[in-house]
Amino acid sequence: MGRGGANKAREDGPERKCIATGEVQPKHGLIRFVVGPDAQIVPDVAEKLPGRGIYVSADRTAIELAVKKKLFSRGAKQQVTVAPDLADQVESMLARRVIDLISLARKSGHAVAGYEKVKDWLVKDYAEVLIQASDGSSRGKSKLSTPQQGSFIGWLTSDELGQAFGKEVVIHVALAAGGLAPRVVEDAARLKGLRVSDSGRSAGKDE
Repeated sequence: MGRGGANKAREDGPERKCIATGEVQPKHGLIRFVVGPDAQIVPDVAEKLPGRGIYVSADRTAIELAVKKKLFSRGAKQQVTVAPDLADQVESMLARRVIDLISLARKSGHAVAGYEKVKDWLVKDYAEVLIQASDGSSRGKSKLSTPQQGSFIGWLTSDELGQAFGKEVVIHVALAAGGLAPRVVEDAARLKGLRVSDSGRSAGKDE
C-alpha cells in the first residue's frame, strides 16, 4: 500500500471564485475572509463569521499574491487593511484547527498514537487515516503504510501531534473511519497548501 490516498477530500459542494487566481472551485479548497468592524481583513477558517465572504485558494502563493496586489480591497469593494503576515496567520489558524480536531477524535476513541497502536489499527483495517510527523525518522515512518483507499497526512510536526495527545512529541497517529476523520483530512489538505510547496518541502521554512 502506498500513499496515493493523500488529500482525499470531497469533490462536490458549493463553489466560489478565488480573487487571486480567478479559478472557481469547491469551497473546501478555499479560505474564507471577511471584513471586520475596523475594515481589517479577517481569516474565517471555520466559515462562521458574519459578513460577505471573500475567497482565496488555500495556497500560500495565492494569499501572498492577494495581499501584494491589494486584491482584498477589490473583492470587498472598499478600502481594507490587510496584515502583511496574513498567510502565516492562516497557516497558524488551520494548524490549530487540525490539532483540535485530532484531539477531539482522540477523546472520542477514534484516534490513537504510537507506533504499535497505529500498526495494530492498520493491520486490523480499523484505520482510515495515517498521520506521521514531518520531522519524524523517515526510516521509522516507512514501516507503516497508508490504509487502502485511505488518506495520508504528513505535514504536521511531532510537537503539533503531541499537543493533540497531551504529550511532548508524537510521530505516528491513526484515525478511524467516520467521526471527525473527514474534517481532519479536509482541513489538513488546506493546511498543506499553506505549508508545503509543490516540491514537497515546507514552504517558507528552512530545512
